Amino acid sequence: MNRHVRWSAGIVFVAAGLAAASSIGAEAGAATGKLSGKVQDATTRVPLSGAKITVGTTGLVATSGADGAYAVDKVPAGKHKVTCALGGYKPDARTVVIPAGDEIKLVFVLKAIGKEPQPLAKAEPEKDMKSVAMAEEVSAPAPSMAAGGASAPVRRASREKRAAPSAPPSLAPAPPPAPAPRAVRVDAADAADAPGHSGEEYQSLQENPFLAAAVAPVSTFSIDVDTASYANTRRFLTGNSLPPKDAVRIEELVNYFPYDYTPPQGAEPFSINTEISTCPWAKGHRLVLIGLQGKKVDTGQLPPANLVFLIDSSGSMSAQNKLPLLIQAFKLLVGQMRKVDKVAITVYAGSAGVVLPPTSGDEKGAILAALDSLAAGGSTAGGAGIQLAYSVAKEGLVQGGNNRVILATDGDFNVGASSDAELERLIEEKRNQGVFLTVLGFGEGNYKDSKMKKLADKGNGNYAYIDTVAEAQKVLVNQMGGTLFTIAKDVKIQIELNPARVKAYRLIGYESRILAKEDFDNDKKDAGELGAGHTVTAFYEIIPAGSAEPIPGLKAQEQAAKPSAEAAASKDLLTVKLRYKKPTGSESKLLTHGLADQEVAFDTTSETFRFASAVVELGLLLRDSPWKGSAAFASLTSRAKGAIGRDQFGYRKEFVTLAEKAAALQAH
Repeated sequence: MNRHVRWSAGIVFVAAGLAAASSIGAEAGAATGKLSGKVQDATTRVPLSGAKITVGTTGLVATSGADGAYAVDKVPAGKHKVTCALGGYKPDARTVVIPAGDEIKLVFVLKAIGKEPQPLAKAEPEKDMKSVAMAEEVSAPAPSMAAGGASAPVRRASREKRAAPSAPPSLAPAPPPAPAPRAVRVDAADAADAPGHSGEEYQSLQENPFLAAAVAPVSTFSIDVDTASYANTRRFLTGNSLPPKDAVRIEELVNYFPYDYTPPQGAEPFSINTEISTCPWAKGHRLVLIGLQGKKVDTGQLPPANLVFLIDSSGSMSAQNKLPLLIQAFKLLVGQMRKVDKVAITVYAGSAGVVLPPTSGDEKGAILAALDSLAAGGSTAGGAGIQLAYSVAKEGLVQGGNNRVILATDGDFNVGASSDAELERLIEEKRNQGVFLTVLGFGEGNYKDSKMKKLADKGNGNYAYIDTVAEAQKVLVNQMGGTLFTIAKDVKIQIELNPARVKAYRLIGYESRILAKEDFDNDKKDAGELGAGHTVTAFYEIIPAGSAEPIPGLKAQEQAAKPSAEAAASKDLLTVKLRYKKPTGSESKLLTHGLADQEVAFDTTSETFRFASAVVELGLLLRDSPWKGSAAFASLTSRAKGAIGRDQFGYRKEFVTLAEKAAALQAH
């Protein structure tokens, strides 16, 4: 039967006639069809992940993946009401006819809550689609308020006046930006690999070397739940360029993905998981996985939040993938706020000011209106903005709650009257007073990754890079508990390796998180934080005892050191020790977990082990690591494809696509 699509107010009409639709289901009996399509943001037209698509009363539900795509199989033939819902967006419902043995494609274009854009001419249907339905396409309206007006102190607006947010501050000149310490610019040698990104700065990393277990049997590091490097690497690859080597932090690539670890039992906030097998890129070596699974907390059970959005509205934020995307991202988070939560908005552009005083999470209209009032312009005084944001957070401090400043910027800011060191000390001081810092990075070209990562590390927070609305959905909606609510702080890992069974070892990644041995027992030493539901994964590459392979950089006598009798008698390959504090605690608790020396065939390992090892291998190749061994795009891609598993949001499928893109780029 030939069907033709015509458009009218978002409703699909099929040339065969809706009059016959009601009889299709009856004629088909138990016959079924398929429904598929995509979900997009109405303003930016980027894919939306995590949207829930419900097919009438059939009980069939699908969730859109990272590319916005969804599919529902075995839909009973007939007429159905299909609903698409996503936090921060207005739900959309359509009536569609599913023919027996056929597939219908339905594209949802969702409007963010608080936006009332004007519809444009309706789009043409995609080719080869049998039937398509789309909402009106929209364009982004011009900001309702330019950045201007008087610089403002913290304002205590009345409830009645909150719906009319005050103007952002005046844009006075600011001093030149202070250079980021130990940062490397993407220029000169990297320029060919990263066209158009010569103003970006990344901290220079020297990968961890192999160490002899007989000489240095203890390895200590702080956990890291940041994921910015993965999203930033994706930005380069989708833009048809390989990322600068120092932009690739392997632990952040690995920790971008959720994994299926055993959940914690009892009162402990997380569980310890280990796995061992052969190393895919180094014959004769072994690979050890150490994974933590944070306790999951239902969003409704999270403690009250006191959030201060600190938004960079300077001239450098005018690009579409900066302030406009930032506003869309925060709207998604606002959609999750409850009555018990409070949201304030501060900005900095030349000088700092308050756009919205602390406002209840159920006053979404006022919060969204404040976001819509923002416009980019002027120079940047980030130091003053951070101080103001912490001042607002302190005024609204909730004892036992989630008190947090969320800094959103491209990182290209001056600190004004404060030096970088003074700014870091301020963040550390506020951290100790219970106000944490989350950093969200946006944009390209002048992106200052090194500065933003350091600020997040100092502020007991996490650091993510937002390149699409889909990534904002992942960070601020799908993983909101992990991003914004800390269940354990100062989490340190110490590995004691058995020199009778390990000749040498190296920690893969975490170069900026290495701690001295004595730091493990020092409760005054800061370390990483674990959020609700978060997973943390680390890998050690091991050269087994008895191997004839020399250890680079070690003297002969160091390599020939003999293990103790106690070590020789132990069956353990290594022992994992962890220390952590409760979010408001000052004394740490110790946990231990042993891993027996055993031979495990790689094909029998878990999907988590196989997929995460593929992510590590991609990182080794992108960094052109001296330890990459026989790593190859073909083998890691094949391994990742075989370990997709239950990929609810399509993150793993996207990884395979990126790995294939990286292979093609490197080949040229």
